[in-house]
Amino acid sequence: MKKLIPLIFLIAGCANDPIVDRRGHNEAEYEKDLAECRAYADEVNTLDEVAEHGAIGAVVGSVFGAVIGNSDAAKRGAGAGAVSGGTSGAIGAETRKERILHRCLKGRGYKVLG
Repeated sequence: MKKLIPLIFLIAGCANDPIVDRRGHNEAEYEKDLAECRAYADEVNTLDEVAEHGAIGAVVGSVFGAVIGNSDAAKRGAGAGAVSGGTSGAIGAETRKERILHRCLKGRGYKVLG
């Protein structure tokens, strides 16, 4: 799991800038607004989401493994659940960040295309 966390962050951090119709806004104004909106989006703590969902996944996976097998199956289930849950947490956090960024830019008068 510890080796997978950097990979999850690498994948999650590959988001592109939103495509925005900047008509009526100059480049400097847009860059300032984008930076401020990114700061709001960055308040979402991806690490906390990964840890929380990873822990939940580990518990669910270990219970499932114990029900269908023995202690080895429970350990494997916990590992698989932790990876799956951690990945889910990272994706969810990055989706929240993107939504916050888009809403912020829309609130400042930009038309966010995607």
